[in-house]
Amino acid sequence: MYKRSLALLLVCLMILTLAFSGCSKPATETGSEAGGETAAPADEVIKVGWMGSLTGDQAVWGQCEFDTVKMLFEEINAKGGVLGGKKLEAIGYDTKGDPQEAVNVAKRLTGQDKVVAIIGPNASGNAIPIAPVLEEAKVPDIATVATNPKVTVLDGKVKPFNFRVCFIDPYQGAVAAGYAYDVLKFTKAAILYDVADDYSQGLTEFFEEFFKAKGGTVVAKEAFKFGDVDFRPQLSKIKDAGPEVLFLPVFFKEAALIANQARELGITVPLMGGDGLPSEQLFTMAKDAVQGTYIVNHVDYDDPEVQDLKTRYRNKYGKELELNGYLAHDAVVLLIDAIERAGSADPVKITEALETADVQGVTGRIKIGKDTHNPEGKEAAIVKIEGDKYVFQQKYSAQLD
Repeated sequence: MYKRSLALLLVCLMILTLAFSGCSKPATETGSEAGGETAAPADEVIKVGWMGSLTGDQAVWGQCEFDTVKMLFEEINAKGGVLGGKKLEAIGYDTKGDPQEAVNVAKRLTGQDKVVAIIGPNASGNAIPIAPVLEEAKVPDIATVATNPKVTVLDGKVKPFNFRVCFIDPYQGAVAAGYAYDVLKFTKAAILYDVADDYSQGLTEFFEEFFKAKGGTVVAKEAFKFGDVDFRPQLSKIKDAGPEVLFLPVFFKEAALIANQARELGITVPLMGGDGLPSEQLFTMAKDAVQGTYIVNHVDYDDPEVQDLKTRYRNKYGKELELNGYLAHDAVVLLIDAIERAGSADPVKITEALETADVQGVTGRIKIGKDTHNPEGKEAAIVKIEGDKYVFQQKYSAQLD
């Protein structure tokens, strides 16, 4: 009987060991651990969550975001940390670009890891559904490049724990339309968008509305669904409509495929897009086809104010900083300011401080509106693809009613 019980106990222990070893672990890093020093005591560590895509089409952006956050936390910790010496720890999980997984990650960060705040995600489709989780846990989230209005405001009511550092789709779409009509003097536009994506639908709606209000005509509006790789049927219709510019409210992978196929079909008009286009991957996939493309961006890559960040990132990781890294930087700046002004690592007090935040980031001034939780009055940077560079054209703002 004793031997049988002992054997049963050993089997149970083996099963438990295998179960725990098979569980996924978060990618975590504190400045002290990164520097090879002894980790700070638990009560001297402030845990901050990060969420975004580390796999899939947008992994290049997600990895850049998380790397930027970890680098900045390491630098802050090396200078003494926050709140008189507390160390920051980044705990990150992969959302896989899936809304349900984003909800699961938000629950894990707030419930299991007990983070005081979350940075990310960049995708609107992942940022929108996590609001109920944040409200239940009373933990604030700062989205990076999630531009859909519903991320922070729904039915005219602000979501109490959702914030962001980027401008929103109505503004971005209006900037693209206004620049196309007023500056480039285009009066006929075509649109090719992803009918299954919140970001793409939002930009499409506001570009079309603002372009028509200016006096322009949308001569063709064609749709595809995420996962499509052949856009020739839609592009053939667009070609027949004779636009002067083709607006692509999509991400860099789809933009590259569309640009290559458009040029093959003889479409020579300039392309235009939003903040989903900029990536080093765009040049790898379609450098020749995207020449002359105009992009509404959050930052001028040649601005002297961003050079130090670019250099630090390049020196640490051996690669160029993606757009998401600039917004992740500003999200960290916003969060640290809120923590210090709150004088506490309490999530509710941090949330209250975020509502009155006014800081200078590398993408511009981040002055949070209490009724919107968006940065108010941010100018957009218009850039144009020339060779293998995003060449700054001008700052441009659009007046929204």
